[in-house]
Amino acid sequence: MHREEHTPLQRARAWAIHLFTATGVIPGLLAIEATFANDGRMALLWLGVALIIDGLDGPLARRYLVTTYTPRFDGAVLDLVIDYLTYTAIPALMIWQLNMVPEGWGLAAASFVMVTALYCFGNRDMKTKDNYFEGFPATWNLVVLCFFLLDSGQVTNLAVIVFLGVLTFTRLKFIHPFRVVRLRLLTIFMTATWGLSSTWLLITKTDAPLLESDPGAFAAWLFSSLYFVGFGIVRSFQQSTERG
Repeated sequence: MHREEHTPLQRARAWAIHLFTATGVIPGLLAIEATFANDGRMALLWLGVALIIDGLDGPLARRYLVTTYTPRFDGAVLDLVIDYLTYTAIPALMIWQLNMVPEGWGLAAASFVMVTALYCFGNRDMKTKDNYFEGFPATWNLVVLCFFLLDSGQVTNLAVIVFLGVLTFTRLKFIHPFRVVRLRLLTIFMTATWGLSSTWLLITKTDAPLLESDPGAFAAWLFSSLYFVGFGIVRSFQQSTERG
């Protein structure tokens, strides 16, 4: 690209996008504060804000070629650092501090989450050529959300943590909600459905089971969640068949 195309506006816009990515640490810090205040609902809402920032910054960075206009600053590394904080470290802290696993297992469970996630974040083949995640993509923020909404038991939570941690090292496919081309519009719709229903259920949650207190929102949340799980399983099966 010719140097004259690197205008001050383009460079400023690229740095602004990096700054937008960096703001993801702020809801992360607020989620930590809420966790130590034993307010799981507020912690998850703040992690939701961080998730929205993470969902928007990548498309903006690709659209406005931030790598071209800020060649000495690696936005991908910045994104990974913040993702590790909000997708893994804070959820691990919540599992421990909010007693989501049996007594005496909090530190072990949180450590297991953080250590297995390191493999995910350090894996050069974390994404396939068709933009699926290979292995569980350390989205522990979503796992903790499920624990909170479903009021699942401590032993069940511990078993799920072990199971998903092991899946990190497998070749099972998990769909990226924006970058997988196949059925992209449907996936984006399901992402919006999941996000809105999750937020609504978090805000309105009571001690009653969700199926009783808010069956419509719960059905939307459950259906959209199963869509993502099912999509990954189908793609994993197809790829296994292709290899065979």
